[in-house]
Amino acid sequence: GGGAKPIVKATGGGAYKHVEDFSSRLGLELEKVDEMESLVTGTNFLLSVIQDEGFTFWKGKKDYISIQNDSSDLFPYLLVNIGSGVSLLKVDGHNQYERVSGTSLGGGTFWGLGRLLTGCTSFDELLELSTRGDNSSVDMLVGDIYGGLDYEKIGLEATTIASSFGKILMNEDKSLEDYEPADMALALCRMISYNIAQIAYLNAKKYNLKRIFFGGFFIRGHPFTMQTLSYAINFWSKGEMRALFLRHEGFLGALGAFLMYEEGVSSNIIRTLSERRHSRANFVERFSIQAKHYSPPPQAQDSQVPPGPPQRAHSEKSWVEKFMQVGRLSAGLGGKD
Repeated sequence: GGGAKPIVKATGGGAYKHVEDFSSRLGLELEKVDEMESLVTGTNFLLSVIQDEGFTFWKGKKDYISIQNDSSDLFPYLLVNIGSGVSLLKVDGHNQYERVSGTSLGGGTFWGLGRLLTGCTSFDELLELSTRGDNSSVDMLVGDIYGGLDYEKIGLEATTIASSFGKILMNEDKSLEDYEPADMALALCRMISYNIAQIAYLNAKKYNLKRIFFGGFFIRGHPFTMQTLSYAINFWSKGEMRALFLRHEGFLGALGAFLMYEEGVSSNIIRTLSERRHSRANFVERFSIQAKHYSPPPQAQDSQVPPGPPQRAHSEKSWVEKFMQVGRLSAGLGGKD
């Protein structure tokens, strides 16, 4: 009251960079929430409560994973957050996590180099461009070194990338203008993705983690990115591990910040919902968030995957509304708005 500005929880770099804009233009006060804590809180909530949240992606097919309604089946896991850079978090439970590794080669690297190489004016444009590329025109493959043959002794196929952008050295008379932007976009996408996936696998192996979840704006539901990460995890683990993705990966931090409007409430809400035998049936998402540009082509989609859920009637509560209702009760807030 008294003319005080409404408070909005915010996380990430924007919570620092845009404080004045929110205050002067919208009349809002930003209350900063730790980025990694928000990320983990949002992920734990989704995996604990939302049905079919996690999935694998292979050759255009999504397979949803089953996680039992108990912490022993979910934890521990590795969360790979691919933003401008990359952070790898070992998550042992609700509010229990540790940043175990990271790399500066992330989404910012892809976008920065991609803009210089292709002239694309947006991140989405660069991702879309990569779908039309052929990286073999710029990447040096094993077959380029061994006369088109596999290197069978160490298990490398002829199509395996030996050196990202290495083929450019084999064509000294060519300049940047001689290469297709789409080819460079795909080569760059694979270079970044393979590097991240290898670091993720090595850390999962080091800490004996059975699941690796990938999230962050670099993915954005983009099939080439998910397929590349999946291929790399499968390659490095020799088929023992699979890359896992989240249906709502673009909202992890925001959702985590949202859950922390009352200090200490977030973990209590998640635990309460996780312990309820039928909680997942109560929290099935009622809307589609898939980005239209990054849906797999029709011929690559799995015919056994059911279509998205129908739009809800106005009288039916969404999972957000249900979550808020249960959250208030769990926090002892009753029916307060």
